[in-house]
Amino acid sequence: MKLDLDQLRDLIRLLDESNLTEIEVEHDDDRIRVRRDPAPLAAASQPVAPGAVAGSTHPSDAPASEEGEGSYVTSPFVGTFYRAPSPETDAFVEVGDSIAPGQVLCIVEAMKLMNEIESELAGTIVDVLVENGKPVEYGDRLFRIETT
Repeated sequence: MKLDLDQLRDLIRLLDESNLTEIEVEHDDDRIRVRRDPAPLAAASQPVAPGAVAGSTHPSDAPASEEGEGSYVTSPFVGTFYRAPSPETDAFVEVGDSIAPGQVLCIVEAMKLMNEIESELAGTIVDVLVENGKPVEYGDRLFRIETT
């Protein structure tokens, strides 16, 4: 499914005009999700319309793989890794933070879309494995988590 900018704007507009908080479109193996968070995070600094986060991530798209000590959250695609929603705000998580399933850990920007990467696991952040603003590849380890 090839989605152009006008189609993405239409999805965001539909979300804004309705009482929905999320729209997901699937075609073959492609999926895009547009979600409005209850409390938008620094939306003005993101190239996506205010109050909306667009992307194709679900917690299952960012797999945690069991290897060595702890579990790893990996990048579901190629993009740029960001620890915070904007340069002026604190990171989503820090080493030592307790996390819960569904909690946002970071953003991976891909093709000018800010994609929130959520945790599948409950545990503690043991290590942040990528520097803020650095490129990541599909499958790159982003965080090491000690599960509880």
